[in-house]
Amino acid sequence: MDFTDWRKTEEEYYNKVTAKNDLIIGSGYYMHYFTPDDSEILSVSVYNSWEDIEKANEITNKLVMEAWPDEAKRTAFFEKQNSYYAPKHSDEIYASMNYTKPVKTDSKEPLIYYVKKNKSGRGGSGYKEYFDNVTMKNSYVKGFYTMRHRYGSNSRDVLEVSVFENLADIEKSFAENTKLEDAHWTDKAKGDEFFKKYAKLFAGHGDAIYRNVPSLEK
Repeated sequence: MDFTDWRKTEEEYYNKVTAKNDLIIGSGYYMHYFTPDDSEILSVSVYNSWEDIEKANEITNKLVMEAWPDEAKRTAFFEKQNSYYAPKHSDEIYASMNYTKPVKTDSKEPLIYYVKKNKSGRGGSGYKEYFDNVTMKNSYVKGFYTMRHRYGSNSRDVLEVSVFENLADIEKSFAENTKLEDAHWTDKAKGDEFFKKYAKLFAGHGDAIYRNVPSLEK
């Protein structure tokens, strides 16, 4: 795939449609960096409610007709856009959770998104305490989002998405987490007890790393 040509095509669609649709409160494209499939592209759209998904689709259809009123030109554009993608795809819907650290960075380069797909465990506790005292205080983590399954293949899915300025900062953030953990749980016995309960929150996970396309970020 010609990345430059793909980006130019998606930027045209973004500027004429996505950017003008107020019910799409966030969107982006996330490219494979370290994932099982090197052709993978994630297209993400964010809405305030489930109902807004259908309403946004109606607005999108109107914006498309306004942007490409000529049927032949409209058909040609979408044939070109669709040619970049394989016919097969999957759809998933997640609901955001309260544990959020909005992205804050001055970087103009593509950001790194480390996606941890957890399987919810049986019981467990302590997520808020860890989030407040470690995740929020880790300066390498420029953004953090949590999401719970609403529609998709596995109802136990819980996502944690950490945003970094570069790949090296992921490893640095792990070391920083250890320092912050030691600073907060100074009593070893209490710390051990906390993490024993914390470990029950999730029953395994998978990892994937993506990078965004800044010009397509809403």
